[in-house]
Amino acid sequence: MTITVETSSGERLDLFLVRELPDLSRSRIQNLLKQGHILVNGAKARPKTSVNSGDSITINLPEPTPAEIIPQEIPLDILHDDRDLIVINKPPGLVVHPAPGNPDGTLVNALLHYCEGNLP
Repeated sequence: MTITVETSSGERLDLFLVRELPDLSRSRIQNLLKQGHILVNGAKARPKTSVNSGDSITINLPEPTPAEIIPQEIPLDILHDDRDLIVINKPPGLVVHPAPGNPDGTLVNALLHYCEGNLP
């Protein structure tokens, strides 16, 4: 994706992109900058890079990597289990699903193990 700056005089690149690309969070833009996926006039840019009228900003959005969620044997307090429903007494502190910073050890990992062989 390429953006040509129409009117700007020295605005910070990260602030410009947050305004111009509302579908991307500021932290996502910061990470793209750190990883070198955003160029200004063909050169690697930093968040504080100034953008001016006529500048060309190239943004290379990497393909997302699918998360592999693995079954893990984690004790669960099952209150009810039938063909259609599982009721769990989730303890405080047990993360519900994998996310950055918590790739495993979650309720989803435990449920995948508990239901192994019984999922469609």
